[in-house]
Amino acid sequence: MVRRMDLRNEISEFLRSRRARITPEQAGLGAGTGRRVPGLRREEVAVLASISVDWYVRIERGNLSGVSDEVLVALAAALQLDEAELSHLRDLARAAGAPRRAVSSAPAALRPGLQTVIDAMQGLPAWARDHRFDIVATNQLARALYDDLLSSAIAKGNNARFTFLDPAAREFYADWAKTADDVVAVLRGYVGANPSDRRLTTLVGELATGSADFSRRWAAYEVKYHRTGRKTLRHRVVGELDLGFEALALPDSSTVSLFVYYPADEPTRERLQLLESWYAGEDPADRSAPRSSIGQHQPETHPRTDR
Repeated sequence: MVRRMDLRNEISEFLRSRRARITPEQAGLGAGTGRRVPGLRREEVAVLASISVDWYVRIERGNLSGVSDEVLVALAAALQLDEAELSHLRDLARAAGAPRRAVSSAPAALRPGLQTVIDAMQGLPAWARDHRFDIVATNQLARALYDDLLSSAIAKGNNARFTFLDPAAREFYADWAKTADDVVAVLRGYVGANPSDRRLTTLVGELATGSADFSRRWAAYEVKYHRTGRKTLRHRVVGELDLGFEALALPDSSTVSLFVYYPADEPTRERLQLLESWYAGEDPADRSAPRSSIGQHQPETHPRTDR
């Protein structure tokens, strides 16, 4: 099980994976001959970033200590990094130059006022999760929507654990493969931004141990933001829901994000109304765990379910 991030290895893997995906033609260089591996050579990246080959080799071996932001931006241009990837590179550089410090393992704290705002969103599922993918707050419609996740003995309120370790997720997420890709790519960014968070790296180790699908995606080293988009969910009571979503960063928290779903078509709007009515009329003893338990999770190891 992972206990702490190997920062030098993270830096090296990230840069090598980005270098391997850029062809000389994409970088505006001649293809040349005698290439044994795809992608750019180290010396080509150095030329594109206007730094020495020796310096780039040192960086790609995992040493970002003392590297300026100007050099990071030049490397991002040479490797054609997008916004999320550049942010990840900056996080890795920041971690390389900062002393390790202990990080609280307690669930993320949520302001009471934010819970009031979430509860006031009528007709729209609204929920918040932290950087460990623990769901820390929901309104009633979101609790109804994610009833299977919140009541899962395997997931314990954690969406990453639900996605990869609970077989029910493959039915709940209509496009499970895309959801899985997104979870891993976003989690990669969180790990880079929070390298001393042992609870977070323990979660990664748990998922890698329990899911070959997670391990394969983790090795690909994709990094992305998850800010807006469309998602189709299959709810066991009301059926298929076509939803759009917006993710909102909280100004005073770097670890908690608020998600709001909205119906993408009229049938989904009607099914959301039906879902809200069903949840309000059900006996709570027959549904998920009470809201007060959301966020109170302890990681545990599960056998592989996807081999």
